[in-house]
Amino acid sequence: MTLEQLRIFVAVAEQQHVTRAAGALHLTQSAVSAAIANLEARHAVQLFNRVGRRIELTEAGTLFLDEARAVLARAEAAERLLADLSALRRGRVTVHASQTIIGYWLPERLVAFRDRYPDVDVGVAAGNTAQVAQAVLDGAADLGLVEGEVDDPLLAQATLPGDRMALVVAGGHPWHGRARLEADELPASPWVLREVGSGTRSAFEEALRRQGVAPERLPVVLELPSNEAVLSAVTAGAGATVISELVAAGALASGRLHRIAFPLPDRPFHLIHHRQRHMSHAAHAFCEQLRSPCPQKP
Repeated sequence: MTLEQLRIFVAVAEQQHVTRAAGALHLTQSAVSAAIANLEARHAVQLFNRVGRRIELTEAGTLFLDEARAVLARAEAAERLLADLSALRRGRVTVHASQTIIGYWLPERLVAFRDRYPDVDVGVAAGNTAQVAQAVLDGAADLGLVEGEVDDPLLAQATLPGDRMALVVAGGHPWHGRARLEADELPASPWVLREVGSGTRSAFEEALRRQGVAPERLPVVLELPSNEAVLSAVTAGAGATVISELVAAGALASGRLHRIAFPLPDRPFHLIHHRQRHMSHAAHAFCEQLRSPCPQKP
């Protein structure tokens, strides 16, 4: 049984005439008659009584008509859904992102995407770089946004303009007021850092190695799981840190923290997705939005 056979059956039942049904469907009379005959023969049931030059539904045909209409309605609904998904009138995309991105960079872009595609639902969850990469690998996230590069052949990566890192201390720190630091001075201070696996921690440790300093030489007194916790601890005088410029901007502007020049790399963000999974229209549109600058507010 095909959808075309069901459409023909419903048309004949409603018209109670093969020729009129054929005209309404833009088919030949023979094609309509053949479709009805095949449907009846395949299921060994008579759907119509032929009474003179007209036809009428049998009891079986009457019962089948409601089911045929229901199936066609569901098929039309499914077709409309696919059309809506293709045109982004409906859809969903799940994005996992690292804390810096989700807290300071992503919200403005989410608003811009929502303005453009108001009927597409975006689910967002936070995690560090390793957790985000695993979510994309597991299929829990359609897309990932991370600060550190991910080394996995199953993950495709695109680079986005991102952030810079800043070495900061609070007012009572011995380095407060210093213009710059040399690499061999860094082990002299206690440090507050993000947890191992975070993009900030990984990028800072790589920068240390390039400067000839083993990360293990730094006395890390606190290892904290969020940017806000690191900022609070450093502001309270726990030690120095290297943190996202986006995160530290408010504290630097207010004078609660002092920035010290030290060679640190720029930090592009990385958009990742699974190479072997189909990217939906919604996910593709979200990627395109991230690559575009956010519209300026009037």
